[in-house]
Amino acid sequence: MEKNLAEFLASFNTAIELAQQQRTQSTGRERLRDVISRHLGVSAQDVPIVTEEIPFHRFADVDIALERLALEDPGNSLIGLGGGQQRQHLSLADVAQEDGYGFINVGQPDYVNVAVGPQESREAVALGIRLFRHGGVPVAVMQRNGNAQTGSPNVNLAVMALERSAAAAVLAAVHGDLRSNSVLRGQVVSLGFDPYGQSGAGVTFLERPELSRDEVILPEGVLDRVRSHVLGIAGHRGRLQAAGQHLKRGVLLYGPPGTGKTHTVRHLLSESPGTTAVLLTGAALGAISQAASLARAMAPSLVVLEDIDLVAEDRSMGHGPQPLLFQVLDALDGLDADADIAFVMTTNRADVLEPALAQRPGRVDLAVEIPLPDEADRMRLLQLYAPAGTFSDAVLAEVAGKAEGATASFARELIRRAILAAAEAGEEPADAHLLSAAEDLSGQREAMTRSLLGGADPAAGFAANGSGPFPGTSGPGIAWS
Repeated sequence: MEKNLAEFLASFNTAIELAQQQRTQSTGRERLRDVISRHLGVSAQDVPIVTEEIPFHRFADVDIALERLALEDPGNSLIGLGGGQQRQHLSLADVAQEDGYGFINVGQPDYVNVAVGPQESREAVALGIRLFRHGGVPVAVMQRNGNAQTGSPNVNLAVMALERSAAAAVLAAVHGDLRSNSVLRGQVVSLGFDPYGQSGAGVTFLERPELSRDEVILPEGVLDRVRSHVLGIAGHRGRLQAAGQHLKRGVLLYGPPGTGKTHTVRHLLSESPGTTAVLLTGAALGAISQAASLARAMAPSLVVLEDIDLVAEDRSMGHGPQPLLFQVLDALDGLDADADIAFVMTTNRADVLEPALAQRPGRVDLAVEIPLPDEADRMRLLQLYAPAGTFSDAVLAEVAGKAEGATASFARELIRRAILAAAEAGEEPADAHLLSAAEDLSGQREAMTRSLLGGADPAAGFAANGSGPFPGTSGPGIAWS
């Protein structure tokens, strides 16, 4: 019985081999395992594999580093996996063993277009195997980007070489390149992971803002304090380090919506060319650990966490600890003192922030209020947003004087509405259009708009008879509510 079974298995294996040979002849494509074995000089089934995951935001860097490494060998080649969607789930070990997968032939590599700058992109290898010699030793490297099908946003590398030390040397060379070179260095980026997207993970490159000091309207001394702490410390890096002082710092900008917190951040970005900036807001705040890791690698860096109160509310006000809050705290605490990294956080609700974030030194070194503009600043805001010479200073001053409680966003929308009203009437913008827009925004039907733009508290009322942000009446023939 055992003899018959052995004969049957031998015949069955022979049939499989013949079928695979026939398939190779009919398709003209070689068996992938055979190609790798021939390159390595031994059967791929007997060769160890070393794997590693690299954060998704370094995907383009990994692709460039591996290509550079492979090109050191003039005889290098890049091949893909044949077959259908199942190839997306195959590891290098699966290719070598073929256990349960049957014949896997050589196919074309998979590529994906990935951003490497605000206006630049690169065709990177999403799934492929590079065959080359490193240090004279033949190696095979499978490169796979993160996506929803593989269940991970990170880049996966699997290196096959006769000796594990040779495979480890390839990974060490890749890391050495990543430390020295990056498409992210000096850029303004936001991080995110879209489980339903084509690539599953991504880096969005943003144009660095151009916002001069004159375009930031804040009370006297406020912008100087922020600039000194964020930009000034970086300018004295050497002296501070020599004196044993830490470089990492945290700044909290707080105040009502629309007062200029984000505007101030844009100014800081414009004044820090060459600094790597990582912006996180909304759901992207979940990438805080990756952002901190990137900031360490690319220092000097600036990490911006907008609306930090969304993840850092006082734990006594909710349903217990929030995982994202702990990630933020760990990221702030985990940085070395000599890391030239500034965390800039913004919030509309400083009163509900977790005390551990708002009070502990080393997490927030400076908290600066960005308040509602006073009358003088409201006048400056209207002058900033209005095209030069469009409206008279007298009417701008009148509107500014009666817009108590209005924010910078409110002032900008007021100017936009005035110019739009003139365009719809087929007229050139004039004082009457500005006064009409002010009357319109002060009306009861615009209460929600005022609230969203940071106008006076709707609870205080915007009714007729002089109440609200534009009390009384004034202007040539215009009666304000």
